[in-house]
Amino acid sequence: MMLKYNICFIKRANEILLLNREKSSWMGCWNGIGGKLEAQESPREAMIRELEEETGIRHYDLHFKGLVTWSGDNFDFGGMYAYIAEVPASFEYATPKKTDEGILDWKTFEWIMDKNNVGIVSNIPTTLPMMLNEAHSYDHHCVYKNENLIDIKHKQISSSIESDTSSRELYLSGYAIKQESHR
Repeated sequence: MMLKYNICFIKRANEILLLNREKSSWMGCWNGIGGKLEAQESPREAMIRELEEETGIRHYDLHFKGLVTWSGDNFDFGGMYAYIAEVPASFEYATPKKTDEGILDWKTFEWIMDKNNVGIVSNIPTTLPMMLNEAHSYDHHCVYKNENLIDIKHKQISSSIESDTSSRELYLSGYAIKQESHR
C-alpha cells in the first residue's frame, strides 16, 4: 500500500501560504500546497517538485511532519505525506497570486485557527498546530461520515517512514488489514 499524495504548509513568521482550490478535492477551501506523487518518486522528491510547480519557491527548510490519512463510509482509505517548509520572515512573495490550481495567499495562524472560519479544510485546525509545534512525526488519521470529519486520531510514528520504503509499507499494511476486516 502506497500513499498517492503530499501536502506542505509554507511558514513565514506567523503566516502560512495557503491555496484556495479551484478543483476537487476541497474545492473552494483553503489548504496546503501539494499533489500526486509520480511513478518512482520519493515523497520528498515529489514535495519539492510540487512546491516549485505550484509556487515557484525554491529556497526553504523542508521538514517531514508525518502523514495525514483518512477513511470514511463513502470512500476507501487514503493519505498523504505532510511537510512544513520554512522561509525567513523577510522572504518576499507577493500574494494573492492566481495559479492553475487556485489562489495562493498568506494567512495568519490566528485566521486559520479562528473557530468561525468555515473556509479552511476541516482537519487543518487540529493537525497544523501539531505539525508546527511538535518535534515528532504523527499519523493524523481522519475519520469521515457522510463526508463530514467526525474524529482525528494522532499516532506518533517514526520519521523513517518518509524515506524507508520497508518501514512505510509495514506501517501502512496495518490499514490494509483493517480495511479488509471491515468488508
